[in-house]
Amino acid sequence: MASKKTWLDKLNENKEPQVKRIDIDFADMPAGSNMLIATPQIIDQYIQQVEFGKRVNSKTLRKDLALAHHADCTCPVTTGIFLRIVAEANYEKWQQGKPIEDITPFWRVIEPNSALAKKLSFGQAFLQQQIDNERE
Repeated sequence: MASKKTWLDKLNENKEPQVKRIDIDFADMPAGSNMLIATPQIIDQYIQQVEFGKRVNSKTLRKDLALAHHADCTCPVTTGIFLRIVAEANYEKWQQGKPIEDITPFWRVIEPNSALAKKLSFGQAFLQQQIDNERE
């Protein structure tokens, strides 16, 4: 039996982004839209560009990624999944001894009280602590 993939394995999977036309209204996207399905690596790279002390909500992240990939919108479902992969993988890096300033600052995108934050294995307190550290 294959061993379970770590979050880092999931982050580093070699996947290509896809743009697909959606046939029905989905979430905040109308039928006929060209929807980007990003990758964990694309989301990780985006977050790395968010400046210290700044915050970006997931709606802005989705809009920016869609523009960068010539799409109308970005899938909210896969974006949430990939945001979790980015957060968990970078938390793994931190647990392995990588300095906090050398990991992707996922706390600049994930709201501590969001549904996503509540699913994270390390809890919401870590997110809030990092946000607070950047305010000081």
